[in-house]
Amino acid sequence: MPTFRLIALLLCAAASPAAADLSCKVVGVSDGDTITALCQGHERIKIRLAEIDAPEKTQPFGAKSKQSLSDLCFGKEAQIVEQGRDRYGRTVARVRCDGIDANAKQVRRGLAWVYNRYATDLNLYPLQDTARTERRGLWADSAPMPPWEWRKARR
Repeated sequence: MPTFRLIALLLCAAASPAAADLSCKVVGVSDGDTITALCQGHERIKIRLAEIDAPEKTQPFGAKSKQSLSDLCFGKEAQIVEQGRDRYGRTVARVRCDGIDANAKQVRRGLAWVYNRYATDLNLYPLQDTARTERRGLWADSAPMPPWEWRKARR
Protein backbone atom coordinates (compact mmCIF):
# COMPACT_ATOMS: atom_id res chain seq x y z
CA MET A 1 0.00 0.00 0.00
CA PRO A 2 2.78 2.56 0.70
CA THR A 3 4.10 2.08 -2.87
CA PHE A 4 0.63 2.88 -4.24
CA ARG A 5 0.52 6.12 -2.20
CA LEU A 6 3.95 7.14 -3.44
CA ILE A 7 2.96 6.53 -7.07
CA ALA A 8 -0.28 8.47 -6.57
CA LEU A 9 1.63 11.35 -5.00
CA LEU A 10 4.13 11.44 -7.88
CA LEU A 11 1.35 11.39 -10.46
CA CYS A 12 -0.42 14.27 -8.72
CA ALA A 13 2.81 16.26 -8.57
CA ALA A 14 3.47 15.64 -12.27
CA ALA A 15 -0.03 16.82 -13.15
CA SER A 16 0.24 19.88 -10.92
CA PRO A 17 -0.24 23.28 -12.53
CA ALA A 18 2.96 24.35 -10.76
CA ALA A 19 4.88 22.99 -13.75
CA ALA A 20 2.79 24.92 -16.30
CA ASP A 21 4.10 27.62 -18.61
CA LEU A 22 1.75 30.52 -19.22
CA SER A 23 1.78 33.30 -21.77
CA CYS A 24 0.54 36.49 -20.14
CA LYS A 25 0.37 40.26 -20.37
CA VAL A 26 1.66 42.16 -17.33
CA VAL A 27 -1.02 44.60 -16.17
CA GLY A 28 0.34 45.60 -12.78
CA VAL A 29 3.52 45.85 -10.71
CA SER A 30 3.08 45.86 -6.93
CA ASP A 31 6.75 46.07 -5.95
CA GLY A 32 10.15 44.83 -7.07
CA ASP A 33 9.22 41.15 -7.01
CA THR A 34 5.45 41.00 -7.56
CA ILE A 35 3.40 41.51 -10.72
CA THR A 36 -0.20 41.01 -11.83
CA ALA A 37 -0.81 39.42 -15.22
CA LEU A 38 -3.66 38.43 -17.51
CA CYS A 39 -2.92 34.92 -18.73
CA GLN A 40 -4.59 32.78 -21.38
CA GLY A 41 -7.64 31.07 -19.96
CA HIS A 42 -7.21 32.72 -16.56
CA GLU A 43 -8.33 35.86 -14.83
CA ARG A 44 -5.79 38.17 -13.26
CA ILE A 45 -2.99 36.26 -11.56
CA LYS A 46 -0.75 37.71 -8.86
CA ILE A 47 2.79 36.46 -9.45
CA ARG A 48 5.68 36.53 -6.97
CA LEU A 49 9.04 36.30 -8.75
CA ALA A 50 10.74 33.12 -7.59
CA GLU A 51 14.13 32.92 -5.89
CA ILE A 52 14.51 36.67 -5.28
CA ASP A 53 13.39 39.12 -2.61
CA ALA A 54 13.20 42.82 -3.43
CA PRO A 55 13.25 45.71 -0.95
CA GLU A 56 9.88 46.49 0.62
CA LYS A 57 8.06 49.62 -0.61
CA THR A 58 9.02 51.61 2.50
CA GLN A 59 12.55 50.26 2.56
CA PRO A 60 15.47 52.08 0.89
CA PHE A 61 15.53 51.21 -2.83
CA GLY A 62 11.95 49.87 -2.65
CA ALA A 63 10.62 52.45 -5.11
CA LYS A 64 13.61 52.00 -7.45
CA SER A 65 13.15 48.23 -7.41
CA LYS A 66 9.45 48.57 -8.28
CA GLN A 67 10.25 51.04 -11.08
CA SER A 68 12.90 48.67 -12.45
CA LEU A 69 10.46 45.75 -12.61
CA SER A 70 7.83 48.02 -14.13
CA ASP A 71 10.28 49.14 -16.84
CA LEU A 72 11.11 45.48 -17.53
CA CYS A 73 7.59 44.08 -17.59
CA PHE A 74 4.64 46.47 -17.40
CA GLY A 75 2.41 46.23 -20.46
CA LYS A 76 4.61 43.55 -21.98
CA GLU A 77 4.11 39.92 -22.89
CA ALA A 78 5.55 37.57 -20.31
CA GLN A 79 6.30 33.88 -20.14
CA ILE A 80 5.49 32.58 -16.68
CA VAL A 81 7.08 29.33 -15.53
CA GLU A 82 5.19 28.38 -12.40
CA GLN A 83 7.06 26.84 -9.48
CA GLY A 84 4.23 26.73 -6.96
CA ARG A 85 2.22 28.96 -4.64
CA ASP A 86 3.26 30.99 -1.63
CA ARG A 87 1.41 31.25 1.68
CA TYR A 88 -0.57 34.23 0.35
CA GLY A 89 -1.88 32.23 -2.62
CA ARG A 90 0.29 34.00 -5.18
CA THR A 91 1.80 32.05 -8.05
CA VAL A 92 5.56 31.77 -7.55
CA ALA A 93 7.34 31.79 -10.90
CA ARG A 94 10.28 32.61 -13.08
CA VAL A 95 9.19 35.44 -15.39
CA ARG A 96 10.52 36.43 -18.80
CA CYS A 97 9.29 39.76 -20.15
CA ASP A 98 9.95 40.28 -23.86
CA GLY A 99 12.51 37.46 -23.56
CA ILE A 100 14.38 39.00 -20.58
CA ASP A 101 14.65 36.99 -17.35
CA ALA A 102 13.12 39.52 -14.95
CA ASN A 103 14.18 37.59 -11.84
CA ALA A 104 17.85 37.63 -12.87
CA LYS A 105 17.71 41.21 -14.18
CA GLN A 106 16.46 42.53 -10.83
CA VAL A 107 19.40 40.83 -9.09
CA ARG A 108 21.86 42.00 -11.79
CA ARG A 109 20.68 45.60 -11.34
CA GLY A 110 21.19 45.35 -7.60
CA LEU A 111 17.49 45.81 -6.93
CA ALA A 112 16.75 42.42 -5.38
CA TRP A 113 18.58 39.88 -3.26
CA VAL A 114 18.90 36.22 -4.10
CA TYR A 115 16.44 34.70 -1.61
CA ASN A 116 18.76 32.07 -0.11
CA ARG A 117 15.90 30.27 1.58
CA TYR A 118 14.26 29.47 -1.77
CA ALA A 119 16.99 29.84 -4.39
CA THR A 120 17.69 26.88 -6.65
CA ASP A 121 19.23 28.73 -9.61
CA LEU A 122 22.90 28.98 -8.66
CA ASN A 123 23.48 31.35 -11.60
CA LEU A 124 21.82 34.13 -9.61
CA TYR A 125 24.63 34.27 -7.05
CA PRO A 126 27.37 35.53 -9.41
CA LEU A 127 24.96 38.23 -10.63
CA GLN A 128 24.44 39.34 -7.03
CA ASP A 129 28.19 39.21 -6.31
CA THR A 130 28.93 41.42 -9.32
CA ALA A 131 26.19 43.91 -8.38
CA ARG A 132 27.60 44.07 -4.84
CA THR A 133 31.20 44.51 -6.06
CA GLU A 134 30.13 47.25 -8.49
CA ARG A 135 27.88 48.83 -5.82
CA ARG A 136 24.83 48.77 -8.09
CA GLY A 137 21.41 49.63 -6.71
CA LEU A 138 20.92 48.72 -3.07
CA TRP A 139 24.58 47.71 -2.82
CA ALA A 140 25.47 51.42 -2.95
CA ASP A 141 24.07 51.63 0.59
CA SER A 142 26.71 51.27 3.31
CA ALA A 143 24.64 48.67 5.17
CA PRO A 144 21.82 47.26 2.99
CA MET A 145 19.27 45.25 4.96
CA PRO A 146 17.73 42.18 3.30
CA PRO A 147 13.92 42.44 3.08
CA TRP A 148 13.38 39.33 5.22
CA GLU A 149 15.30 41.05 8.05
CA TRP A 150 13.44 44.33 7.42
CA ARG A 151 10.06 42.57 7.71
CA LYS A 152 11.13 40.69 10.83
CA ALA A 153 12.28 43.92 12.53
CA ARG A 154 8.87 45.49 11.88
CA ARG A 155 6.75 42.67 13.31
